[in-house]
Amino acid sequence: MPWTLHGDGKSVAPDAIVKPGERLGWPQTIGFGAQHVVAMFGATFLVPLITGFPPSTTLLFSGIGTLLFLVITRNRVPSYLGSSFAFIAPVLAATSGDDFSAALFGIVVTGVALAVVGLVVNAVGTGWIHALMPPVVMGAIVALIGFNLAQASWNNVINLDAGGSFMPGRKPADNESVLLATVTVVAIVVIAAVFRGLIGRIAVLLGFVVGYLVALAMGVLDFTGVEAAAWIGFPEFTTPSVDWAVLPMFLPVVFVLVAENVGHVRSVAHLVEDDSINEMTGKTLFSDGAATIIAGLGGGSATTTYGENIGVMSATRVFSTAAYWVAGVIAILLAMSPKVGALLFTIPNGVIGGATLALYGIIGLIGVRMWIDARVDFGVQRNLFPVAVALILAMGMGNDVLTFGDIKLGGIAIGTAAALVLYHLMAGLEKLRGDEVRSEETPAKA
Repeated sequence: MPWTLHGDGKSVAPDAIVKPGERLGWPQTIGFGAQHVVAMFGATFLVPLITGFPPSTTLLFSGIGTLLFLVITRNRVPSYLGSSFAFIAPVLAATSGDDFSAALFGIVVTGVALAVVGLVVNAVGTGWIHALMPPVVMGAIVALIGFNLAQASWNNVINLDAGGSFMPGRKPADNESVLLATVTVVAIVVIAAVFRGLIGRIAVLLGFVVGYLVALAMGVLDFTGVEAAAWIGFPEFTTPSVDWAVLPMFLPVVFVLVAENVGHVRSVAHLVEDDSINEMTGKTLFSDGAATIIAGLGGGSATTTYGENIGVMSATRVFSTAAYWVAGVIAILLAMSPKVGALLFTIPNGVIGGATLALYGIIGLIGVRMWIDARVDFGVQRNLFPVAVALILAMGMGNDVLTFGDIKLGGIAIGTAAALVLYHLMAGLEKLRGDEVRSEETPAKA
């Protein structure tokens, strides 16, 4: 893994960047790697807390997945693979009590599908992705992923579990939960507004800290599990159980992962000013799929490339993949402490709910931003109706699942199908009518 030393290895000139194949001195590189850990940590550990997956296991496979990604892409694409929010809804729907083995099967198969997409892209390029998912459809799918989770976020705020029951044990009473959610949201908003640079970019993580400290002052935390946990030990591993019925809820997530991955690769290529990075899209998709497969086989959350870390690179102008090797190793080391995982599970529902109010909304608005960047015209009927139907279906269903025999369909699956089928149906009918179907949008900017 040879990296060329950038300049004197200690600093970056104002008009320069540290490219993926370069690095600063190892003390500086370790520092930047630690920054990437901080940037990814808030979102990465939030997913297992919401879904019930072991946080330590998720951290382990997040680190392993990042290192695998770097190996497969030959250190040409700087990226961190953290927990994917796109999987939260299908995981919650497929989980029964404390048994999430069926959800792991869905994660594994989705990873396989994404890896196959990567192989296809590597062979024929990305043109077919735009044909299947023009910006209006891609934006709709990303938006409904976030908005579909509104009910799950509210359940956390008012201290309910996914089944609508009050959370027992370590969780505070519902009025305390609402207070903690309010404190967390306000802290996130204030930090994001006041601070710039790295601090502003990790506003969610710092909002967590503020909410947690308030919960500590209120005396609603239970540290019994932390005291009993060992400092060093292996994470908890769980193997998937085959359940074909859950796949329709998971496979639509592939569309979101493809959109995220392609967008992030384009962003990095633009920031580094190296168009050859776009040629790695097939390998990045395959790497993301492979990392998700490995995580699912061992009981970890599915992975995806993280925009948070791209933001850190944009702010620091350091794109060295050496820093990501450091971040991956740090994540693995943190995962080897059961006490860290136990500490994360002391975070109250209200704090989680407050953070997810912002995060889920942001996911939804990323889809809206895709429409804006692509200048999608909703005065055009074939753009208007598919999106309208898809969003209302996804938001209206929330955590509900429709069962057809052995097949289970959640709001994301049904909304995705609606967006794809209705858009191409209307476009096809316009062609049959003899109208010239012109694209009313341009590809979304990275």
